[in-house]
Amino acid sequence: MTKQEVTTQNLRTPMGHFSQATMIEAEGRLVFISGMTARRPDGTIAGIGNITEQTKQVCENIKNAVETAGGTLDDVCRVDVYVRNIEHFDEIHAVRREYFKPPLPASTMVEVTKMVSPDYLIEINAIAVIPSKA
Repeated sequence: MTKQEVTTQNLRTPMGHFSQATMIEAEGRLVFISGMTARRPDGTIAGIGNITEQTKQVCENIKNAVETAGGTLDDVCRVDVYVRNIEHFDEIHAVRREYFKPPLPASTMVEVTKMVSPDYLIEINAIAVIPSKA
């Protein structure tokens, strides 16, 4: 089972670190990862006021969830990103480049006015397809 980026010249090339679309032959386990924030396992919030540190913690949390389900970040096909300030786009995508390698997951990013904690700057949920073991 291979994840594959779908690209066409009929759509604009993405401005960030994501694909226009991601295709996968759906054999395996679907993993729906709830919105991950910058909360560490001990309950504290990483990087208060720092989008780079919060994004790293969010990506680590997604990584831990998908690995616990038996996969890797390479199995992530889609992410939805909620941010308090869309002006952090470039910093967020710089961190994403450290975690997500091609073929890239499809992605949506939107700015929101509030999150569960006023200290959260970013929240990401994800969908992964983990291949069945042969």
